[in-house]
Amino acid sequence: MAQRSRRRYLTEINTTPFVDVMLVLLVFVMVGAAVKGEGVQVDLPRTRTVESLPKGSGHFVLTMDADARLFLDQEEVPRDHLREYMIQRVLKQDKALFLRADQSVPYGDVVRVMAEIREAGVPHIGIVAEEEDGADTARDAAQSGE
Repeated sequence: MAQRSRRRYLTEINTTPFVDVMLVLLVFVMVGAAVKGEGVQVDLPRTRTVESLPKGSGHFVLTMDADARLFLDQEEVPRDHLREYMIQRVLKQDKALFLRADQSVPYGDVVRVMAEIREAGVPHIGIVAEEEDGADTARDAAQSGE
Protein backbone atom coordinates (compact mmCIF):
# COMPACT_ATOMS: atom_id res chain seq x y z
CA MET A 1 0.00 0.00 0.00
CA ALA A 2 1.49 3.28 -1.09
CA GLN A 3 1.43 6.02 1.44
CA ARG A 4 0.37 9.45 0.39
CA SER A 5 2.83 12.14 1.23
CA ARG A 6 1.26 14.87 3.23
CA ARG A 7 2.19 18.34 2.12
CA ARG A 8 3.00 20.77 4.83
CA TYR A 9 1.70 24.21 4.13
CA LEU A 10 3.61 27.28 5.15
CA THR A 11 1.38 28.90 7.74
CA GLU A 12 3.68 31.77 8.69
CA ILE A 13 3.36 35.17 7.08
CA ASN A 14 6.45 36.42 5.32
CA THR A 15 7.18 39.81 6.91
CA THR A 16 10.18 40.72 4.77
CA PRO A 17 8.18 42.83 2.25
CA PHE A 18 6.43 44.60 5.12
CA VAL A 19 9.76 45.49 6.73
CA ASP A 20 11.09 46.73 3.37
CA VAL A 21 8.10 49.04 2.90
CA MET A 22 8.37 50.36 6.46
CA LEU A 23 12.07 51.17 6.00
CA VAL A 24 11.32 53.08 2.79
CA LEU A 25 8.59 55.05 4.60
CA LEU A 26 10.99 55.79 7.44
CA VAL A 27 13.51 57.20 4.96
CA PHE A 28 10.81 59.45 3.44
CA VAL A 29 9.80 60.76 6.87
CA MET A 30 13.41 61.46 7.85
CA VAL A 31 14.17 63.29 4.61
CA GLY A 32 10.93 65.26 4.86
CA ALA A 33 11.72 66.34 8.41
CA ALA A 34 15.22 67.44 7.43
CA VAL A 35 13.97 69.48 4.47
CA LYS A 36 11.17 71.12 6.45
CA GLY A 37 13.41 73.83 7.92
CA GLU A 38 12.17 76.78 9.92
CA GLY A 39 9.11 77.69 7.85
CA VAL A 40 8.74 81.42 8.61
CA GLN A 41 11.24 83.45 6.61
CA VAL A 42 13.04 86.19 8.52
CA ASP A 43 16.16 88.22 7.82
CA LEU A 44 18.04 87.82 11.10
CA PRO A 45 20.45 90.44 12.39
CA ARG A 46 24.13 89.52 12.05
CA THR A 47 26.74 89.54 14.79
CA ARG A 48 30.26 88.23 15.39
CA THR A 49 29.44 86.25 18.54
CA VAL A 50 26.84 83.57 17.90
CA GLU A 51 26.14 80.29 19.66
CA SER A 52 24.30 77.47 17.94
CA LEU A 53 20.61 77.07 18.68
CA PRO A 54 20.15 73.86 20.68
CA LYS A 55 18.98 70.86 18.67
CA GLY A 56 15.90 68.88 19.59
CA SER A 57 12.54 69.83 21.02
CA GLY A 58 13.70 71.16 24.39
CA HIS A 59 12.81 74.71 23.44
CA PHE A 60 10.28 76.95 21.69
CA VAL A 61 11.10 79.50 19.00
CA LEU A 62 8.99 82.66 18.82
CA THR A 63 9.48 84.24 15.39
CA MET A 64 8.70 87.87 14.51
CA ASP A 65 8.56 88.35 10.74
CA ALA A 66 9.10 91.60 8.80
CA ASP A 67 5.42 92.54 9.32
CA ALA A 68 5.84 92.04 13.11
CA ARG A 69 3.54 88.99 13.06
CA LEU A 70 4.35 86.40 15.73
CA PHE A 71 4.74 82.64 15.22
CA LEU A 72 5.33 80.15 18.02
CA ASP A 73 7.02 77.18 16.36
CA GLN A 74 5.40 78.10 13.00
CA GLU A 75 1.88 78.59 14.45
CA GLU A 76 0.72 82.20 14.17
CA VAL A 77 0.04 83.80 17.55
CA PRO A 78 -2.35 86.76 17.76
CA ARG A 79 -0.47 89.66 19.38
CA ASP A 80 -3.22 90.23 21.94
CA HIS A 81 -3.04 86.56 23.04
CA LEU A 82 0.75 86.34 23.40
CA ARG A 83 0.69 86.20 27.19
CA GLU A 84 -1.84 83.33 27.21
CA TYR A 85 0.25 81.39 24.67
CA MET A 86 3.37 81.85 26.80
CA ILE A 87 1.59 80.59 29.93
CA GLN A 88 -0.14 77.67 28.18
CA ARG A 89 2.77 76.48 26.07
CA VAL A 90 6.13 77.62 27.36
CA LEU A 91 5.59 77.75 31.12
CA LYS A 92 3.49 74.58 31.39
CA GLN A 93 6.03 72.57 29.39
CA ASP A 94 9.00 74.19 31.15
CA LYS A 95 10.97 74.73 27.94
CA ALA A 96 13.42 77.45 26.95
CA LEU A 97 12.25 80.25 24.64
CA PHE A 98 14.23 81.83 21.81
CA LEU A 99 13.13 84.97 19.94
CA ARG A 100 13.89 85.20 16.19
CA ALA A 101 13.08 88.75 15.10
CA ASP A 102 13.54 90.05 11.56
CA GLN A 103 16.12 92.84 11.55
CA SER A 104 13.63 95.18 9.83
CA VAL A 105 11.24 95.06 12.81
CA PRO A 106 11.57 98.25 14.89
CA TYR A 107 13.54 97.78 18.09
CA GLY A 108 10.63 99.10 20.14
CA ASP A 109 8.33 96.33 18.88
CA VAL A 110 10.87 93.67 19.82
CA VAL A 111 11.29 95.17 23.30
CA ARG A 112 7.49 95.29 23.82
CA VAL A 113 7.18 91.62 22.84
CA MET A 114 10.02 90.71 25.20
CA ALA A 115 8.30 92.66 28.01
CA GLU A 116 5.04 90.77 27.42
CA ILE A 117 6.92 87.47 27.52
CA ARG A 118 8.59 88.44 30.82
CA GLU A 119 5.22 89.58 32.26
CA ALA A 120 3.82 86.14 31.41
CA GLY A 121 6.49 84.66 33.69
CA VAL A 122 9.03 83.30 31.21
CA PRO A 123 12.31 83.67 33.13
CA HIS A 124 14.84 83.59 30.27
CA ILE A 125 14.60 84.61 26.62
CA GLY A 126 17.31 83.81 24.11
CA ILE A 127 17.83 86.02 21.06
CA VAL A 128 18.57 84.35 17.72
CA ALA A 129 21.00 85.96 15.25
CA GLU A 130 23.12 84.89 12.29
CA GLU A 131 26.88 84.89 12.24
CA GLU A 132 28.49 87.72 10.26
CA ASP A 133 30.49 86.89 7.16
CA GLY A 134 34.13 86.67 8.16
CA ALA A 135 33.30 86.13 11.84
CA ASP A 136 35.03 82.75 11.79
CA THR A 137 38.22 84.39 10.52
CA ALA A 138 38.07 87.13 13.15
CA ARG A 139 37.42 84.60 15.93
CA ASP A 140 40.27 82.35 14.77
CA ALA A 141 42.65 85.32 14.60
CA ALA A 142 41.66 86.42 18.11
CA GLN A 143 42.18 82.93 19.49
CA SER A 144 45.60 82.57 17.86
CA GLY A 145 46.75 85.93 19.29
CA GLU A 146 47.19 87.79 15.99
